[in-house]
Amino acid sequence: MINVAVIMGRLTADPELKTTQGGNSVCSFTVAVDRNYAPQGQERKTDFINVVAWRQTAEFVSKWFRKGQMIALQGPIQVRNYEDRNGNKRTAVEIIANEVSFCGSKAEQGSKRNPQEYPPEATQQVSTAEPDDFSDVDLDDELPF
Repeated sequence: MINVAVIMGRLTADPELKTTQGGNSVCSFTVAVDRNYAPQGQERKTDFINVVAWRQTAEFVSKWFRKGQMIALQGPIQVRNYEDRNGNKRTAVEIIANEVSFCGSKAEQGSKRNPQEYPPEATQQVSTAEPDDFSDVDLDDELPF
């Protein structure tokens, strides 16, 4: 069986870090994701998807992400049933974020925080290859894979 959701959207509010009684970090937040289509003559709709991150992922999200920032994440969808304060039965559907990534422009990210504050993996530059860095492969030879 497969249970994996991948979404990219904008945070609707600043993530808030909490700690469980057992000492685990947990962060709940909502991501606004535009639908890819719209019926003719109508505007695109937006889905608001609840997300929960645990432990190091929760700490990472609460430290580096703010309201309005683009975020990409992946994890399983979880459905849980609970009873509200009035005794009504409710169902919560949420994604448990296992992997979280920055997305959007560096200018957008920089407007939220000073770039020197980002973790090294968030600002790491990708080197560009020069044409001289590659060699021709003779297709008559045996390939190494």
